[in-house]
Amino acid sequence: MGTYSNPFDPDKKLWGGCSCGKHKSAHEHEQAMAAEKPQAEATQVRDAAGIADTPSPAPAAEEPDGSNMDETLARCVESAVMKGIFGTDVNRRRFLGAVGSSTALAAVSQFFPLDAAMAAVTEMKGKLEKTKLNVGFVPITCATPIIMAKPLGFYKKYGLDVDVIKTAGWAVSRDKSLSGEYDAAHMLTPMPLSISMGAGSTKTPWTMPAVENVNGQAITLAMKHKDKRDPKMWKGFKFAVPFEYSMHNFLLRYYVAEHGLDPDKDIQIRVLPPPEMVANLRAGNVDGYLSPDPFNQRAVYDGVGFIHLLTKDIWDKHPCCAFAASRSFIDENPNTFLALFKSVIDATTYASERGNRKEIAKAIAPKNYLNQPVTVVEQVLTGVYADGLGNVKNVPDRIDFDPFPWHSMGVWIMTQMKRWGYVKGDIDYKKVAEEVYLATDAQKVMAEMGLPVPSSTYEKYTIMGKTFDPDEPEAYAKSFAITRV
Repeated sequence: MGTYSNPFDPDKKLWGGCSCGKHKSAHEHEQAMAAEKPQAEATQVRDAAGIADTPSPAPAAEEPDGSNMDETLARCVESAVMKGIFGTDVNRRRFLGAVGSSTALAAVSQFFPLDAAMAAVTEMKGKLEKTKLNVGFVPITCATPIIMAKPLGFYKKYGLDVDVIKTAGWAVSRDKSLSGEYDAAHMLTPMPLSISMGAGSTKTPWTMPAVENVNGQAITLAMKHKDKRDPKMWKGFKFAVPFEYSMHNFLLRYYVAEHGLDPDKDIQIRVLPPPEMVANLRAGNVDGYLSPDPFNQRAVYDGVGFIHLLTKDIWDKHPCCAFAASRSFIDENPNTFLALFKSVIDATTYASERGNRKEIAKAIAPKNYLNQPVTVVEQVLTGVYADGLGNVKNVPDRIDFDPFPWHSMGVWIMTQMKRWGYVKGDIDYKKVAEEVYLATDAQKVMAEMGLPVPSSTYEKYTIMGKTFDPDEPEAYAKSFAITRV
């Protein structure tokens, strides 16, 4: 079926008709040719033109595929528009041959809103319960997909009008999400688990459909501590993390405990909103922090701190932040939720391409988003950065973007919540992880979008040389020399 081909490709024949454009169908073209020339010659012409005696099936590559229905719909919309403009396939192909595909697409888009037409078709598939949404974010680079989806048009692509609302810190984000002021929000990966378990807040069913970023954090120390690179020298230090239920808190605790320090006795850990961290480091209120970027890089930029360690060197590809929504929002707005889910996955996939990072840095650096110099954001996203000690590092995966919400990530986080006393008693680790982290939903949606999908939702991790097996979470939580279990 030619409808599923690219209508901006001049080499593709689409809407029936014939190759010369003078007849209504291939059959009528064939009869005319046969009348003018001997049958043998007509046959040669038919063969050369690809015209068969009976309609033949389309090549498999052009048939609609359940894994890529959105692209199929887009092709149908574009094809219908081109047919309305040019009338015949030969006119379309002549025009494309003369001006080129890119020019043609730009010209058509100028006079006909293809995005709006696609949104209308999408709405016909499943009418959106609501199109205007409020999505909260804390101004850090971990929120890149949720932020960039606004200026780069990913929400609009799926028929949504989203206000992305800057939020000072995680407690505010949680409370506004619980009150319904936010339809969805950028959250730390432990937060949907803690909210669902009633740890630190009212127990409310919450979900995490997608991870926003992996890696992307660092331990930053004040410049006066350049000669104290061994964590054993940190006794008495004051550290900041952005929230108790955060990967930052759990990774800092894990790191110092592996170096023999008890995080509740040998150091102090306090909660500070990320935008306040650099000022507190400058004022000497903290000796360091394990923070999301861009505030590690901003400390270097301002000359008040240096990057001691990237968190990828503690656990490579660890999760950090996520797209989160209440279970009630999903149940009440299933079509809207699916559109929002796809827009975030689409943006996350775009951000995963390193060639797009400089464009994204410019899009999210302005005052209404991160409010940071573009050069600071670029250093984080590209991984080419100054470390504050006179070195320029090149670490392409300093931050990366992978939306898949592994159930095993949720299980690991709960082992650390148990290890440090944030939750008590028995935990059905896998049951909670599978209720909150929507990995099976992500498998389905990502497959429909034509993205690679893991076949399993659990995997093992190696963190500072120690193996985590999601099938043995309780034993893992009890296995450490420093633990509260």
